Parts: sequence; C-alpha cells; structure tokens
Amino acid sequence: MRVITGKAKGRKLITVEGTETVRPTLDSVKEAMFSAIQFDIEGAAVLDLFAGSGQLGIEAISRGAKKAYFVDSSAESIKVVRQNVAWVKFEEQAIVVQKPFAAFLKSTSEIFDIAFLDPPYRCGLIGKALPLLEPKMSERGIIICEHENECTLPKKIGRFEIIRVLHHRGLDISIYRIPTAEEDET
Repeated sequence: MRVITGKAKGRKLITVEGTETVRPTLDSVKEAMFSAIQFDIEGAAVLDLFAGSGQLGIEAISRGAKKAYFVDSSAESIKVVRQNVAWVKFEEQAIVVQKPFAAFLKSTSEIFDIAFLDPPYRCGLIGKALPLLEPKMSERGIIICEHENECTLPKKIGRFEIIRVLHHRGLDISIYRIPTAEEDET
C-alpha cells in the first residue's frame, strides 16, 4: 500500500495486521476514486471516516487537501494512522480522532468538502453514517463510499444524490454530490 501521487508520492504505508475489519483499498480502486474527484481536492477539508490505515486521507493531503480528519473507533487503527501520518510528515494537516463514527459526527462542528466512507463490509455502517454525515458536508461536498456490490445504498440522502457508481472487481464506489442545475435537467 502506497501513496499514489502528490507530495508523498511513492511512500509506503503500513496497515493494521491480522484483522478482518481493516481491508486496505487497492491502489487501482484508490486511483479510480481520486480520478473522479481530481479537480475538487485542492484546499479541501477531508474526512476519512472508518480510517483504518488512513491511506485515503493521506492520499488527499498528498494531492493538495488543506486538512484531513482521520476517525476510527479502533485504538490499533488510530496507532497505525498516527504512524503513517508521521511517516509522510503530514502531522500539521492531520486531525486524528479515536471515536465511534456516530459519536464523532454528532459532536463535530467541522464542515467537510470531501468524505470517504470505507467501513468493514456487511455491517450496514454506510447506511447508518450517511444521514449523520449529510449535514456536516459543504455545498460543494462529495461523499465517496466504497462498498460490496451487493450493498444497495439510497439514491438520495438529504441534499445529496448518487451521481456516479464505479464498478471494480467485486466492489462499488458510489459518489454522492448535490446535483447541479444541469444534472437536474437530465
């Protein structure tokens, strides 16, 4: 697992070992995610919810995000996130929080431009997180959910609608945005 491009390009990251709940995003999937939002990253406030190793938030900072919140309930995952953030020297842009996702979303006053949701599969966590996340997103916000193919996400959550679904070897990446006037007309 490595940072694909930007300031930390090529830096290898560590992951949580020996657990079925942490499933690192493959480089090809990560590249597809970031290609879809490449013009929205610069200066963005990012949320890496269910952070695991922190690789999605780190990739966003490497590509120009202003800051990233890394949230996970696992002490082991938070330890790995802190190590990875230090390794790529992004401590000043990283806010690392050990807290269950619902408690974090209910308590934060931060507004995010980009949110990555990549929880353990088959737990229904995305469906529980989306309604809590929606009011914490900016008007230009993008929510990116990595999930198994069988998982059907709601087409609309508050102001946000699925605008694109990328299919990739047994998993899907659903991208939510507030539709523009042009998208509403189609």
